[in-house]
Amino acid sequence: MHKIVQHMRAFGLGTTMAALATFAQAEPMHGIAMYGEPALPADFDHLPQANPDAPKGGRLVSAESGTFDSINPLITKGTPPWQLRHLLFESLLGRSYDEPFTLYGLLAETVETGPNREWVEFTLREEARFSDGSPVTIEDVMWSYETLGTVGHPRYLGAWDAVESMEQTGERSVRLTFNKVDYELPLIMGLRPILKKAQWEGKDFADSSLDEAPIGSSPYVIGDYEPGRYLELTRNPDYWGADLPFMKGQANFDTIRYDFYVDGDVIFEVFKAGAADFYRESNPERWATQYDFPAVQSGEVVLSEIPHQRPTGIEGLAMNTRRPHLADWRVRQALIEVFNFEFINQTLNGGREPRIQSYFSNSVLGMAVGEPAQGKVAELLAPFAADLPPGTIEGYALPVGDTSERNRASVARALDLFSEAGWTPQDGILRNAEGQAFPLEILISPNATRDPTRDRQIVEMYRGALARVGITPTITSVDTAQYKERTDNFDFDMTTYWRSVSLSPGNEQWLYWGSQAADINGSGNWMGIKSPAVDAMITAMLESETREDSQAATKALDRVLTAGRYVIPIWYADVSRIAHRANLKFPEHVQMYGDWQGFLPEVWWSADAE
Repeated sequence: MHKIVQHMRAFGLGTTMAALATFAQAEPMHGIAMYGEPALPADFDHLPQANPDAPKGGRLVSAESGTFDSINPLITKGTPPWQLRHLLFESLLGRSYDEPFTLYGLLAETVETGPNREWVEFTLREEARFSDGSPVTIEDVMWSYETLGTVGHPRYLGAWDAVESMEQTGERSVRLTFNKVDYELPLIMGLRPILKKAQWEGKDFADSSLDEAPIGSSPYVIGDYEPGRYLELTRNPDYWGADLPFMKGQANFDTIRYDFYVDGDVIFEVFKAGAADFYRESNPERWATQYDFPAVQSGEVVLSEIPHQRPTGIEGLAMNTRRPHLADWRVRQALIEVFNFEFINQTLNGGREPRIQSYFSNSVLGMAVGEPAQGKVAELLAPFAADLPPGTIEGYALPVGDTSERNRASVARALDLFSEAGWTPQDGILRNAEGQAFPLEILISPNATRDPTRDRQIVEMYRGALARVGITPTITSVDTAQYKERTDNFDFDMTTYWRSVSLSPGNEQWLYWGSQAADINGSGNWMGIKSPAVDAMITAMLESETREDSQAATKALDRVLTAGRYVIPIWYADVSRIAHRANLKFPEHVQMYGDWQGFLPEVWWSADAE
């Protein structure tokens, strides 16, 4: 069935009465929370993490590693600047990052849902405009939903599959009806980027281009740019939503410029030289020992530590289970044993950072490390007990090595596991029964992660540890475009990996580690996870009617993922470290998610504009 229903309601008395009878429990609201009610009332003046008196003006320059060959961030083809996805477009609802998962009206003035969130209806603001001044219409909304859900990036496909029908219900309203129970779907659909339909008539939306940027309705438009070198966003002086309470204190810079550097290692020096306005430091050792340069001493540069309350997420080296030799959990556990975290952390960080223990650790969503599953968590896992890796239910914890380079006990455990899986040292080389050497290519890129220098150091230290069990890895360094192509197509044995998770995980979990995503090129399931237990826990999470049930499902998911031994985790920080020019300011009240989306540049401003 075609999902778009060509039908309009609410102009005749009979139709109106029928709607009232059918949807008596529905009520238009100014916002929607995943659980409970929005923290802010309908008449809120501004978001608590924004300064409504922040001056407008000034310029922000960011140094970025990598390159770009596209300015359309909503499709798979090409490599666009990732910032465009968040700064160039608006959605019907906007997210407040000072709450776990709450949305407030942005392009839409109200949102309402059915009693069980089986449908959602949005009503557009009459004043909503695209950056070219044309009105945002329901036709644009419906076209955007269908286009992104069919030919857009894979991140948009799953939620569209859950839409049974879409219909215009009034001059400025649209209703989406879902084909399954998923209490997050109304929020997910409220966050879809809204595009101008007329711009794409007769054009292929899925074709990456540098000639035409998608028209959005946000405060910023693309200004000057040169592919691979720089891109500027300029603030639209006629931005339609400047006086919306949700937007007060946001989008304060007149110009945001991104300068791209092929060699990511030079960015710190670029910042020190004054060619960039801020630098996010991920190395605590460098933060403690190398930030005494003249600009810091003079006060021109300020060092800020930004706290947060979000889970650790997962970061480290991902193993591709599509490769036959990495499909055995014992092999993956052995590779984890060989990775001497304590030695690497001491060498690179002075031992300052704690290790990531699980995907949702450092939060109420994380599993109890090393302890048996209990209560609702145990009930959820019980049907899958026979097929779960050891430790999932009874308790799993990462191995603890010593701080010596040789790490003898861990190496011995690793060799035992390799032997059980059919790999034994033969003349100093780890081989299988056919005499084939254990293959391991580690894919890295000088621009693919937050700290390419650190990643290279980690991999080189890991190379030395692998040699002790008879593995000689091939370390392949590729540029940004090649790295994207290879990871999109899952063409690697092991690679650097980072996935952040929120305090309200939802449908994005399917894209990260759902079974279906394992076969979708460009998805986040780099590890190739195909686990009925993972799928069941995500389903239970999305069907939870209470926060308590959702937390239990997430803890169960955390156990399955962690005990699956898919990633060799490194460390995390409970603060973000940002060095920045003294003229750059941010509000005293820092949002719950800290330095994440919605923070820099969204609520920062330049004191020079005062």
